[in-house]
Amino acid sequence: MKISRGLTPSTPRPYAVVTIGNFDGHHHGHRALLSQVVETARREAGTALVLTFDPHPVKILAPQVNLQFLTTPEEKLARFDAAGIDEVVFLEFTPAFAGLSPAQFAKQVLCDGIGTRELFVGEHFAFGKGRVGRIADLFEFGAQLGFRVHPMSPVTIEGEVVSSTRIRQLIQAGDMRKAIHFLGRPYSIEGTVIPGAQRGTELGWPTANLHLPPGRVIPPDGVYAAQTVWNHRSLNSVVYIGTRPTFGAGERLLEVSILDERLDLYGESIRVQLIGFVREDKVFASADDLTHQIALDVETARAQLREAAAQSPLSTTLPRL
Repeated sequence: MKISRGLTPSTPRPYAVVTIGNFDGHHHGHRALLSQVVETARREAGTALVLTFDPHPVKILAPQVNLQFLTTPEEKLARFDAAGIDEVVFLEFTPAFAGLSPAQFAKQVLCDGIGTRELFVGEHFAFGKGRVGRIADLFEFGAQLGFRVHPMSPVTIEGEVVSSTRIRQLIQAGDMRKAIHFLGRPYSIEGTVIPGAQRGTELGWPTANLHLPPGRVIPPDGVYAAQTVWNHRSLNSVVYIGTRPTFGAGERLLEVSILDERLDLYGESIRVQLIGFVREDKVFASADDLTHQIALDVETARAQLREAAAQSPLSTTLPRL
């Protein structure tokens, strides 16, 4: 998969089939859109192309918003590649770029910059200064400039539109099961295992600790059923997110307890897939009380993992570039 930055009008692109967006999460709706782009490009012996922005437009248009992401840039590119996209074009989103009128965007970017032949976007797609451009405008510009426009209806699940915003809300509410349905896979957090205070080991439940990655959507503090992917293996786990208030609040971390095995994971890179919410964080009167609760948490997590596995096999494979 080719990665380009900026517009390169001289770059030959056979029959460019284009979609536009940030694609954070690569959820069911995104995959439906990308599959249409790829299928059309293959049929026309063309180029399946994603036009995206760096930084995210919200960072420029509403810098006061603390926007958090569902996927890392590396994961997003890997998923584009796995979907069959031939080229990803990053455009720098600046105030000047945001000031392009819909007509200027269509001419300078879609036509002259990329050579768009067919364009697939959501039916509520908005573009140009003030987001005043709509699908009807795209149809008009496409007729003038020589590209066809295909508006796509949103994907819905259980009567709700699948969107990155809705998935962020579900994860921030701790509703991991519904987030899985909307994403089409468990939400995951990756990191390198760091040394901890060894309290888990003292309690009989050793943990692998991760710093919470900045800029990522993080579920509420509490305990979760999870699968930990390490060294091409998927390991049933219990995860705690929080500051360990029973021992005096410290840094907010993600702590993984691998079930059924004891592994030395210090310095290793792991990916934690969050499957289900077990309980909220709380302060315990003693370490013994906490140990007893952890045993109960483990049984709850095991039941959730069995249920999830019975419903559908959990994906543990993340494509790499």
